[in-house]
Amino acid sequence: MRVVRFILRFFGWLLTPLVAWAASFLGAVAGARLSVGLRSGRWSLVVTLVCGAVAAALAAWGWLALLRRSRTLRKTLQVTKEGAPVVTLGTESPRSES
Repeated sequence: MRVVRFILRFFGWLLTPLVAWAASFLGAVAGARLSVGLRSGRWSLVVTLVCGAVAAALAAWGWLALLRRSRTLRKTLQVTKEGAPVVTLGTESPRSES
């Protein structure tokens, strides 16, 4: 069970870069579609790159904003408000004694 939990956390930690990568790809595709009418290949490339970078930045910003607002999502993925993995030294996550 610990292995499955570790694998799920690991893939949960990879969601932030995966979301940014997917958004950059879709932004670049949208930028390429927008730049079809441009005469210069250089400007078409610039438009594609800028659209991809803006889409990636917006997706990463939105994902991190979602992590900051959702305590349940942070707990499930075992990440801090900044999206960094929670590192514990024990075998289980720390629990407060009541």
